[in-house]
Amino acid sequence: MTGLKTTGEKKLMLFTGRAYPELAQEVAEELGVEIAPMKAHDFANGEIYTRFEESVRGSDAFVIQCHSAPINHSIMEQLIMVDALKRASSKRITVITPFYGYARQDKKHKGREPISARLMADFFATAGADRLMAVDLHTDQIQGYFDGPVDHLFALPVLVDYIKGKYDTSKLTVVSPDAGRVRTADRWTDRLNTPLAIVHKRRDPNIPNTVSVHEIVGEVKGRTCVLVDDMVDTAGTICAAAEALFENGAAEVIIAATHAVLSDPATDRLKNSRISEVIFTNTLPIPDEKRFDKMTVLSIAPMLARAIREVFEDGSVTSMFDDHKH
Repeated sequence: MTGLKTTGEKKLMLFTGRAYPELAQEVAEELGVEIAPMKAHDFANGEIYTRFEESVRGSDAFVIQCHSAPINHSIMEQLIMVDALKRASSKRITVITPFYGYARQDKKHKGREPISARLMADFFATAGADRLMAVDLHTDQIQGYFDGPVDHLFALPVLVDYIKGKYDTSKLTVVSPDAGRVRTADRWTDRLNTPLAIVHKRRDPNIPNTVSVHEIVGEVKGRTCVLVDDMVDTAGTICAAAEALFENGAAEVIIAATHAVLSDPATDRLKNSRISEVIFTNTLPIPDEKRFDKMTVLSIAPMLARAIREVFEDGSVTSMFDDHKH
């Protein structure tokens, strides 16, 4: 059997889509279960078909899928899997999205724009999800878009423990790459007991339509600067922030981010920058061609497995982060 049973007939079953089965396999090994077998294929016109190959009736189902490129395919496959589980009488369905797609579209900046992050939550609720689990949502309010329990997990402990083990924390300064990420950076300073700096982007009044001046708020001279963010996409913002830190006398710059989206030309930008180390977690698959020597990838599989176990055993996911106050 692929499930983990407790007293009575309670049965944990783990499912994965095709976007990133390697992470799901790591989680399965941590839990001591096997991934439930599933057939999946695409029809000629791109439509997706899935079918589970053993009974899921009465199961506590956990469906892992990373919303990686092609992102709409990954999301649709997970929705279809949830629908299949609901129709096959799963008792409870938890959707696990280590990287939650469309999270950056969480509010309207202009008229006639969608709030796609909310639409995503509605999709999963309609498909039959009882619970959502995600790692480092782009903004905290996304938790309120889903009308049910949301387990918001933080990669901070995983990243911080690595940095503590490798760098002299007395020489570190945590840096927010822009004003919007200050709260994230603040959490880091609490854990590392280090000073905080902010890269403040402002427009040069002499040059229209450009953000050309990066002011540093805080002391970075001679320091090892840890630029922290929830994701790195094209790496334009973070590389510009790193350059500003070097120009202001930083001794070394390292990047720590949860999600390695790495759309082109991110890899080239990071590889050719003066940044000495780029630290990610494995919430998204990173293909070999996007990897480079100064990249470090840490696994979140143990954290996901622990959260799944807490949910399954009706424990507390929040308690996992009690000593990492958020």
